[in-house]
Amino acid sequence: MTAAVELAYRKLSETLTPMVDDAGFDLVTTSEEVTAKSTKSITGLVEGGANTLQVLLTLRAEGNLAAGLLNAAAGVPDPTSLKPLQERFVAAASRAEKLLARLPAAAYGDTLKGLTEKLIAFGTSTENIFNLRREELRQIAVAQASLQTSNALVLRLGKEVAELVLTAQNSSDAAAVRTAQAIRDGRLLLLLITALSVLGAIVIAVLYVVPRVVSPIENITAAMSGLAAGDTSIDVPERDRSDEIGRMADALGVFRDTAIEVQRSNLREIREGRRRLSVAIESISEAFSLYDGEDRLVISNNKYRTLLYPGDGSVEISPGMTFESIIRRAAERGYIRDADGRVDEWVRERMALHQEPSGPQVQHRGDGRWILVSERKTDDGSTVAVYSDVTELKQRETQLADKSRALEQLSNQLAKYLSPQVYESIFTGKQEVKIASRRKELTVFFSDIAGFTETTDRLESEDLTRLLNHYLTEMSQIALSYGATIDKYVGDAIVIFFGDPETRGVKEDALACVEMAIAMRKRMLELQDVWRTSGIEKPLRCRIGINTGYCTVGNFGSEDRMDYTIIGGGVNLASRLEAAATPGEILISFETYANVRDQIHCEERGHISVKGIAYPVATYQVVDAYENLGTERLFMHEERPNLRLDLNLDAMSASDRDHAAIVLREALNRLSALDQASTPGPQETKQVASAQNDPPKVE
Repeated sequence: MTAAVELAYRKLSETLTPMVDDAGFDLVTTSEEVTAKSTKSITGLVEGGANTLQVLLTLRAEGNLAAGLLNAAAGVPDPTSLKPLQERFVAAASRAEKLLARLPAAAYGDTLKGLTEKLIAFGTSTENIFNLRREELRQIAVAQASLQTSNALVLRLGKEVAELVLTAQNSSDAAAVRTAQAIRDGRLLLLLITALSVLGAIVIAVLYVVPRVVSPIENITAAMSGLAAGDTSIDVPERDRSDEIGRMADALGVFRDTAIEVQRSNLREIREGRRRLSVAIESISEAFSLYDGEDRLVISNNKYRTLLYPGDGSVEISPGMTFESIIRRAAERGYIRDADGRVDEWVRERMALHQEPSGPQVQHRGDGRWILVSERKTDDGSTVAVYSDVTELKQRETQLADKSRALEQLSNQLAKYLSPQVYESIFTGKQEVKIASRRKELTVFFSDIAGFTETTDRLESEDLTRLLNHYLTEMSQIALSYGATIDKYVGDAIVIFFGDPETRGVKEDALACVEMAIAMRKRMLELQDVWRTSGIEKPLRCRIGINTGYCTVGNFGSEDRMDYTIIGGGVNLASRLEAAATPGEILISFETYANVRDQIHCEERGHISVKGIAYPVATYQVVDAYENLGTERLFMHEERPNLRLDLNLDAMSASDRDHAAIVLREALNRLSALDQASTPGPQETKQVASAQNDPPKVE
């Protein structure tokens, strides 16, 4: 049965291994073929191929688990240990059947299903390994019970013989007492009779009692003691007598014959159990060994020797050898690559793991093989070890890792053509690669380089390419730092939007877009010195237009080629604002201004007429964030539900400042009067009057 399990497991592994390789290879090969075709095909490839590969790998793992549980069940010493193993096997079989149902039948056929069901049948059929092991353990228990019963009968028979001897001794003592009494009563008269009686007793004792009674009883007692000690080869004397002693000897002989038969039966069952155990151990594909509590070898299979000493038939491993001597000899002969140049140190490490096993460990052998060592301590301190050759699995893991790295490199290369947000949403499954769009309120950003045509004429193509790439790289890094979605580069122009695929809210998206534009303008000023140093006479200056409004965003194109972009009137307006801006200017629409005016200082530019829009558009020029203006310029800004204050002292004339002081004094007087009126009192009334007559001085 164990050999059949091994055969079924090996066929299942041989079938699964090429399937796993083919699935992984097809995944990479097909992905390379369809890379240039569409993002949808790549996603379908990754999902389908990865799912199929994962199912095959999981199915192989379940097959390994099922085979391991069957092998473990064949050697358990306790019937109670079979139930958890059988439950785990049934669970593994159920998972394997579910995995089979997930595989495409056209790709794998019925071969894999048949091999898997054959392996499962060894643990679920009527004549399964678990039931056979239970019956074997039950027969062993019956034999042990019979031996215990025989020992009890021997002890009982010894006790009865001892009582018989004591009774005979008591009878002799009573006869001696009566004889003494008769002598005392008739000393003279019966002197001759006594002498004759004594002489007769001596003659009887010597000629009859000793050889016919005492000696046979002593012989029977000695035989009983031998049987009680377990010696069934002892001969039972006096069985040919017809008296009580003969009957006692016959009973003892029957007991001895029964004990001999029971012992022979037990020995036959033990030899048969050992033979079956040896056959089972030799039939498994893994190397197996058992060491006692003193780390001396008890039993092992031939696979164990060939694994430790491959190709060396002169090396013998026999029961009684210590674990340390066996592994040291293998390390010294160079069979273990991990021990090269450090035999003593490796032996100490291996002994520590052997004495206190904490889990499976992998060894690299000198011939290039990888061995998985699984050790476990038993209740009596013995150590059971199973050695599995996982070289093929290691090779498959290496190949799969190489293919995974190749796929990762391919996806990283594809990421260069997508914005980070779009790439992440596609490859994490948040967004499907299909032609679809939706209406959404976005903040759209357009920028281009003023006078780029003139710059193109002045520079060589190599210098122009380097300059343009430098400019686009700097601007893109700023955009990504603010969470923008870079739509496209159109020559020297950049199209960016906020609000999809991720959004922080319309107001926050608009604020982030304007702050990004301010950061870009500042960086352009810093880069002018760099470009002048590199020989560019007229450094680049960009124009920026921003609009907030509803747009259509999504995938546009055909089934074979699509772009993730935005369209709509809001996009066109942002483009027109960029065209209307002056070099170095950030021009925004009223919709954007309404979302950012609390934190960004803007100056009204008035209404302008733009191409494609029938009505005049209100525009605002972005100056800077209020927090920057408060520290760099004489600028004050404060906005509350019932208060709005904007003071730009740099831009004020002397008359503007005088008028502002009058307005502020009037506002302060009214506020003071209202405060005093809310809590009237004699003293407070005087303070109000004083405040009216002598208003605070505002500088």
